[in-house]
Amino acid sequence: MHVAIAGNIGAGKTTLTKLLSKHYKWDAHFEEVEDNPYLDDFYNQMERWSFNLQIFFLNSRYRQILEIRESGKNIIQDRTIYEDAFIFAPNLHAMGLMTNRDFNNYKQLFELMEKLVQPPELVIYLRSSVPNLVNQIQKRGREYENTISIDYLSRLNERYEAWAHGYTNSKLLVIDVDPLDFVANPEDLGSIIEKIDAEINGLF
Repeated sequence: MHVAIAGNIGAGKTTLTKLLSKHYKWDAHFEEVEDNPYLDDFYNQMERWSFNLQIFFLNSRYRQILEIRESGKNIIQDRTIYEDAFIFAPNLHAMGLMTNRDFNNYKQLFELMEKLVQPPELVIYLRSSVPNLVNQIQKRGREYENTISIDYLSRLNERYEAWAHGYTNSKLLVIDVDPLDFVANPEDLGSIIEKIDAEINGLF
């Protein structure tokens, strides 16, 4: 079983991954944030480092998927390879922060990788409003995220909605996280687990 959590910056992916990993006793695979050599540079100079950052994430995510499939274990993954390719990289390209040459190179590499990997059995998309994202980003206080603009988050949200609307690779569960506090409120976490159980039971 491979379950992946998708969502914008600050939507609660990592937190929910940890909670679900504990509940289901699934192995958790997290996004490489702390060990990412490009993040600081990217947020300070997006145009210069956008291609490098996206290639790092693509490499990292592809390696994760291979490890997940080889392990034979039940895995929950924080963020999917699809978000890089259909949301973050196209957004940087549209904003003029990634050149046509780099974007086409990136797309071709992703398309090659996509042919060689299986999608998760279930993708959980955490839908969040921009004010909620901003609040969560401020609360966690990562220094390199201080420069993230509301416009950038809004653009990403639009792309997430379009991607989720057209996603057909596997089952997709959409959860509106604005009214939820799945850390402080066990009932909120319980309601998410009930929805996941219904989806998982439908897989077999």
